[in-house]
Amino acid sequence: MTEKMLQFTHLAQQTPEKRKVLARRADFDEIYARFDTQAAKAQASRCSQCGIPFCSVHCPLSNNIPDWLKLTAEGRLEEAYELSSATNTFPEICGRICPQDRLCEGNCVIEKGFDSVTIGAVERYITDTAFEQGWVKPIAPKTERRQSIGIIGAGPAGLAAAEALRSLGYQVTVYDRHDRVGGLLIYGIPGFKLEKDIVLRRWKWLEDGGIKFVLNADIGGATSFASLRAAHDNILIATGVYKPREIAGPGSGLPGIVPALDYLITSNRHGLGDSVPDFTSGRLNAAGKNVVVIGGGDTAMDCVRTAIRQNAKSVTCLYRRDRENMPGSLREVGNAEDEGVVFTWLAAPEAFLGDDHVTGVRATRMHLGLPDASGRMSVDPIAGSSFTVPADLVIKALGFDPEDAPAAFNEPSLKLTGWGTLKIDPASFETSLPGVFAAGDIVRGASLVVWAIRDGRDAAASMHRQFMAAEMLQAAE
Repeated sequence: MTEKMLQFTHLAQQTPEKRKVLARRADFDEIYARFDTQAAKAQASRCSQCGIPFCSVHCPLSNNIPDWLKLTAEGRLEEAYELSSATNTFPEICGRICPQDRLCEGNCVIEKGFDSVTIGAVERYITDTAFEQGWVKPIAPKTERRQSIGIIGAGPAGLAAAEALRSLGYQVTVYDRHDRVGGLLIYGIPGFKLEKDIVLRRWKWLEDGGIKFVLNADIGGATSFASLRAAHDNILIATGVYKPREIAGPGSGLPGIVPALDYLITSNRHGLGDSVPDFTSGRLNAAGKNVVVIGGGDTAMDCVRTAIRQNAKSVTCLYRRDRENMPGSLREVGNAEDEGVVFTWLAAPEAFLGDDHVTGVRATRMHLGLPDASGRMSVDPIAGSSFTVPADLVIKALGFDPEDAPAAFNEPSLKLTGWGTLKIDPASFETSLPGVFAAGDIVRGASLVVWAIRDGRDAAASMHRQFMAAEMLQAAE
């Protein structure tokens, strides 16, 4: 039966069922069930088909959300998939990990008393069904082009660019320092948000489409940057940002205080079946420990929820602002609270206790002041408010800064911005080196996966325009 639209007036918002807390704490499987066909159609029919779709406006990819919601409601799912995949390289991944509460769903024009359309769950349903039905075909360019593109980084920006360029017929090789494709999708984001089979499925799809992968690559070391440039017509740098922001204070160098990404990579590698000494030794394993995570972003939420699944004795998240002013997804906070994480808001560490290993975090209470230069409310310590949280493992989740790309690639001609990101021409994505482009977090700074996908696609389009312009000029001569 075909659903009519604008059903939000009498049809309540429904999200996919969540697994019971005790069950999901015991493993790293995704916590949300999948919509069945009728639920997906019904929830898609709640869309108001508004004249100005703010869901699309606030999507970094400008996805045609109302259109594929309507097609889903009408049972035209293959068409919905074609429309969804036209603007998004990995819709099934974005449907799982995007902070929809801050982007599309958070800007739905349906009055909040009626609750927004569950866009992310429908997006995931469309593409998962498309894979099951065989609608997702390998990339098949209409014309093979002679130009070769080398992409450094197999994360979302690099993979999005690779797919776009290969679809246009370019010869694409992706280099990555890890032994699997996906970057943070495979090693940074826990399985309870994104099961690894989803990423591995896309890896195979890209290979089936003719994209080549060189893994365990040492660009700037065993493979010089100059030789890579000589082997390809263009280079795209899409390495992301991984350097953890440090925390100051007495005791900050004690053993037991670790960066968030080291902790998450270790957990994900263990889950993938790798032998990981830091996990088996207990250094990066929360089992039986009092864990304190410092930070309030999505990475911090990944860490606290991972620690719960590793059977930590206790898990506390310290964040210097309050719940309403945290940068992470409030949906993730709710999931973490359900699973047993304790949030201590308006608290910042001032010292780390212990002799040869951390035993606790001494924190101080904070209060919110006037907005600072960034527009966010400033935080100030409250005198005499110190308290101590026991800790056997402290995880620093304070964000990431870019590594020194010119030094890493042994290519001093690459210019940086004042923030340490690669400097590019914003119109072309080209760096200070001709024929070398950059996209994603290495340019933007630490951001969302969906923005990396957007940047990768835009950089690919820029390269294609340059190649076409050069060919037209050559033909005119």
